[in-house]
Amino acid sequence: MPEPGDTPGLGDIARRWAARLAKVDGVSVSAETLQPALLSLAREAQAEARTARDAAVRRFADLYAASPIGVVLGDSDNTVRDVNPAFVDLVHLSREELIGLPLTRLAATPHDATVLSAVVDEALLPARRPRQERITLTHGRDGTLRTRVTVATITADGPGFPHPLLLVEDVHELALLSEQLRRQNTQDSLTGLPNSYHFENQLDTALAAAASSGGQLALVYLDIDGFRVVNDGLGPGAGDEVLRQVARRLELLVATQSSSEAVLARLSGDGFAVLLRGDENGTIDTAAVVDLVEEAMRELAEPVYVDGTGVATSVSVGIVVAGGAGQTREELHRAAEITLHRAKENGKAQWMLFEQELHGRDRRRFHIGAAIGGGLENGQFAVDYEPTVTLDDRRRVAVVNAQLRWDHPEHGVLRPEDFFSLADTTGMTPALGELLLAQSMLDAASWQREFDGGAPDLCVRLPTRLALDPNLVRFVRTELARTGLPPQKLRICSDSATLTDPRGEVLENLSILAELNVKITLAVSGVADLELVHRHKLPVGFVIVSGPLVDALADEDEGNAQGAHRHFAMLVKRARELGITRIGVDGVRDAAHAERLAELGVVAGRGAVFGEEIDADGVRTMLAKSTERVQP
Repeated sequence: MPEPGDTPGLGDIARRWAARLAKVDGVSVSAETLQPALLSLAREAQAEARTARDAAVRRFADLYAASPIGVVLGDSDNTVRDVNPAFVDLVHLSREELIGLPLTRLAATPHDATVLSAVVDEALLPARRPRQERITLTHGRDGTLRTRVTVATITADGPGFPHPLLLVEDVHELALLSEQLRRQNTQDSLTGLPNSYHFENQLDTALAAAASSGGQLALVYLDIDGFRVVNDGLGPGAGDEVLRQVARRLELLVATQSSSEAVLARLSGDGFAVLLRGDENGTIDTAAVVDLVEEAMRELAEPVYVDGTGVATSVSVGIVVAGGAGQTREELHRAAEITLHRAKENGKAQWMLFEQELHGRDRRRFHIGAAIGGGLENGQFAVDYEPTVTLDDRRRVAVVNAQLRWDHPEHGVLRPEDFFSLADTTGMTPALGELLLAQSMLDAASWQREFDGGAPDLCVRLPTRLALDPNLVRFVRTELARTGLPPQKLRICSDSATLTDPRGEVLENLSILAELNVKITLAVSGVADLELVHRHKLPVGFVIVSGPLVDALADEDEGNAQGAHRHFAMLVKRARELGITRIGVDGVRDAAHAERLAELGVVAGRGAVFGEEIDADGVRTMLAKSTERVQP
């Protein structure tokens, strides 16, 4: 019989094992003697098991209570059996409100309830692993709470199916961070407009749609003119405010004036873009796009006030209207950018519409400009010389005028007018100018040594960027020393636009070069340009006249040439008053033209009648023949 206080069945177990052991061969102890020892051993093992179980229960209870993750214990009927303090704090509902509630009632929406019910049902199936879902739960204070719910199972108290267990994490802040990162990835932080990344995606989508339907789209690039003046004059903070105001005005205008779905974005810096999709027929009304652009230009011209200063912004605009078929995003961007550049080159504060013919020409130009650095590195540039011949009976080559030639591998022979303006844009003008000076001075020095007094002077017309370079004098002095060219055999030519350029000390450079005995030549188109010599006391020894005045003197009709004749006579008279007696011209067409110019006091000229440009070897050959003619 069990003793009082014994666990039911424990004594019976001890008696059965005592009886079994007593029957084992070699055992001399009776069952009655073994039974108390076995009972004592069983009670000790049971006590240890209870202690371990109690410790596990306490650990679970501590973990359950202290866990920062919300825990919901479900009952067999899928209702809430218990919740831990973290879940109470998480959903801002009391324990009493939650106990007995169906698990699906925890969800904030019917959709979330359906998801939660399905996940719980799946988790209760045999051998199913825990599963996670993003579920919005009801929140007692804020209405809803975005959470990540892990659904697992826990063993039931008795026989039957396991009970559901929900582990709930607050992902509201994580969701906010994710949303913030998404906005940063697609939204410009300064203006709040979509950024270039978002714009590219929208353009790809619009292109694909237009290509499949045969429709059109329009791409508009807007760039603020002279924005650097705002930043430098008022500070970056003022510039940022102007950009924000421009964005707001464009945003309102596009929203109210555009009849088609439009995307406005800030691409970078002071550049904005608008993407317009075709109407229901897939077509773009170009006139409506132009109207939108002109309205934007008028709107942006109204001053933006920053700390009491009214800042008016003008924009240059490039417009591309194209079909989606056969177009790529890169081609559209390039077309819009080049069209925008054309608008800026034509004076800014205006719009330009993409034209295929002009686009092809500009793409060629910009391709040339981009390749200047490679051309220099690969030795594709050389120097040609155009002879300036005296207009007397001797027809002596008095001067050779140096100019760069680019033997372009794709576009053939290119002349300075093809690439120097682009070199100014890319910053390659100083490098080109230094090559021109260095090579031409080296060639001229070799002619001087070979032909002594029979070699012509060298004239180099400086690009504006090089003329105002503070290193010009140092470079010329270095090259004179390196090549051995006598300084008086070098003529540096400049024009009125260069002399009056506000960016550098051109006048100072020319004055110092004159002190080195380098001859200074001024290129002019009329009498007014000569006044620069008087005004700035320039050490000019030679004048070269070119342009419409020289062309007019080639007209054989005396009546048409009369006015040009008088004007040219005035120019010669004023030049002599300034002490300049050597006057040359550029653009002599034929012998009659040369004779007419000589009668007006011109001493030398260059042009088609005296031959085209030749290289250094050609000059050497020409000088050799000239020397042979004068020998007895």
